[in-house]
Amino acid sequence: MTKLTEAVSSKYFDASAKLRGKKYKLVRVFVEGYDDISFWRCIFDEFEDERVKFEISVPVRGDLAKGKKVVMSMIPNVGENMILCVDSDFDYLFGNFNEQSRLVNNTKYLFQTYTYATENYLCYPPSLRRLCVRATKNDTNIFDFEEFMRGYSRIIYPLFVWYAFSAQKSSQKSFTLADFRNIVRLHYVDLRDNGANTLAWLTRQTEKKLKTLEKHNSDWLRELPAFQRKLHEKGVTKENVYLFMQGHTLKDNVVVVLLQNVCDKLRELSNNIINNSDRRGQALRNELSNYNNSLRNVKDLLNENTNYKTCFLYKKLEKDIETYRNELK
Repeated sequence: MTKLTEAVSSKYFDASAKLRGKKYKLVRVFVEGYDDISFWRCIFDEFEDERVKFEISVPVRGDLAKGKKVVMSMIPNVGENMILCVDSDFDYLFGNFNEQSRLVNNTKYLFQTYTYATENYLCYPPSLRRLCVRATKNDTNIFDFEEFMRGYSRIIYPLFVWYAFSAQKSSQKSFTLADFRNIVRLHYVDLRDNGANTLAWLTRQTEKKLKTLEKHNSDWLRELPAFQRKLHEKGVTKENVYLFMQGHTLKDNVVVVLLQNVCDKLRELSNNIINNSDRRGQALRNELSNYNNSLRNVKDLLNENTNYKTCFLYKKLEKDIETYRNELK
């Protein structure tokens, strides 16, 4: 750690607050990167009052380094005045399998997402239709995101188990993240029948990869059922794998692709209704212009999404923070 980082501690912030005569406790919260600040801000808003405030930032270092390892290097200095927040990655699922997992799962004043990353919350399926409505100003229900994502999860579930197992064994050369991402991404979307053709295509891709994995790693087959049971104990099911897969893969290669296709269709429907109206000439052009100027970028809305708080993993995170908040002096 740099000398600047070493000076940052819970005791330092407590002493600093006393010198300034603060009327409330100010808790410093350190997160992995700039994109995480707004996510954690939304969460800690619920726990602020006139007695306790939270201030969220990236690690204070002279070299401006960020990321999970940098945040975790601050563990020796945590306390009730300084807390850390990180993505779980696979640490929650792996329990106390290695030193990092033990630290993430057992360090007081460190909070984890329980999902793989913050992006998994942003992509929570029950919230996606609302984003499309906000982006397109069209509430026509043309796609069931929840049903599609359940089907998507059922298809990729066996591959996810293989990938997570290879990650735990540190044998990712057998099944790299790049390979996993390339297979589970949506290369194209057909919205008809709620994406049935897309899911059928994905099924074929995953079945090919599974046969290859089973052929070249047959010695793992006896261990996989026990590993699968451990995942189930942590909440992984065939229908919710999207909560535990790599967040950027889910967001950039699956959910954004879906959202953009659905929004394109909704905008097309709205423009068709306007074009087929009785308006003509400048009145028609004005109506089209007014509608199209009201549209928003759905990817921006996804980054601002906060409608994930019914997720069972969020409830677990919320309970952790509530316990900490109730223990503050």
